Amino acid sequence: MPRPNIIFILIDDLVGCYGSTFYETPHLDRLASEGVRFTDAYAACPVCSPTRASILTGKYPATVGLTNYLYGRERGRVISPEYVDHLPLAEKSVASALRDGGYQTWHVGKWHLGKEPYWPEKHGFDVNVGGCDWGMPRHSYFSPWKNPRLVDDVDGEYLPDRLTTEAIRLIRRRGEKPFFLNLWYYLVHIPIQPKPDLRRKYEERAASRGLDRKNPFEYGEYFPCDHKKHKQIVRRRFQSDPGYAAMVESLDENIGRLLAALDEEGLRDDTVVVFTSDNGGLATAEGSPTSNAPLSEGKGWMFEGGTREALIVRLPGVTRPGMLCHVPVTSPDFYPTLLEVAGCDARPNQHVDGVSFASLLAGGERLDREAIFWHYPHYGNQGGTPGCSVRSGDFKLIEFFEDRHVELYHLTDDVGETHDLAAERRDVVGELRPMLHAWLRSVDAKIPQPNPDWRP
Repeated sequence: MPRPNIIFILIDDLVGCYGSTFYETPHLDRLASEGVRFTDAYAACPVCSPTRASILTGKYPATVGLTNYLYGRERGRVISPEYVDHLPLAEKSVASALRDGGYQTWHVGKWHLGKEPYWPEKHGFDVNVGGCDWGMPRHSYFSPWKNPRLVDDVDGEYLPDRLTTEAIRLIRRRGEKPFFLNLWYYLVHIPIQPKPDLRRKYEERAASRGLDRKNPFEYGEYFPCDHKKHKQIVRRRFQSDPGYAAMVESLDENIGRLLAALDEEGLRDDTVVVFTSDNGGLATAEGSPTSNAPLSEGKGWMFEGGTREALIVRLPGVTRPGMLCHVPVTSPDFYPTLLEVAGCDARPNQHVDGVSFASLLAGGERLDREAIFWHYPHYGNQGGTPGCSVRSGDFKLIEFFEDRHVELYHLTDDVGETHDLAAERRDVVGELRPMLHAWLRSVDAKIPQPNPDWRP
């Protein structure tokens, strides 16, 4: 096989297309059936910007110093530490590495990694369509978008449709060199703005199943952060939001368009396709449009609903149809994996936290790694509290910075993290907590400090 083209599809705020009975994703289902589906894939952070930086650098967010969404600033019982508010130019992105290896490099869609001069064209991309400092459409999903890297052509044009059109145009006009298409949709981030006809479809679906007559929400505790302490956390317990479902279908339709274009261009057997998300679905705040059940909580939380993601990889000639992989992988791993798949030299001084999982695509069953780590020392907007965590084998330990208590879960037996084993398995806590602390010290992780002005 010649050096493959690479399409990396990153979704915003979507845990997965795995097993939903309300959302409709036939094109993603087909992609999953044609490649390998990872059951234990993770975002490096429960919010967007740090995960995006991690994918591009091959480093944990704590290593880069970019640990929060841009430009969040919060405090509660503790004060969130300062963080790097852009992707540093000193980092050699995976796009730069692939360009050095002879690839054309194109970014299409959301960026959210700093203001100018930290946009995609400064990080190894030959083309930038729609990528700026925005974390979501500032005006609407329907044009005019007023995006500084996307021309408004037709009033009312839907942003996902346009981004896909731009991506397909690049593919059709490709030259002789292989390409790396970094396609980062703004979907399904708020605002929830679907196409009206698709919204009606899911309104009818909800009504036919009686979901419109059931209350999907559970009102919980008040937010722990000062800027939202007057509001309650609202958890969605099942998927029934017609607007969100319609946006998921629009996403799926556009991925179908993209895959069809590959087939039309005769590129199917020459292109690796990766599909994943930057953090969990929005399940506890800002309208709580989705549920991540059976995973606990969602975006902004240290639990599985905040970080466990869909990951599908189709690599013709390597992956077998219908493969399942249960080995944990995480965002920094994409950098060395893509370099290996592309036949480019590894850059171990750059992707210091990533481990190539190319062997798993061929049916391998393990990686040479003891643990995966997370560090999110911020409150965010969804109700979670600052914390850090480690997964080693089937166990996951979370330490919360407000009071430094720990929780321990056996994920194979309890993926919903309902049974805290910290008191029962002190032996495991005694192993994982020092491991986590040693890692925090090794990356000079910034720890929240007590807030002298905090009032419960």
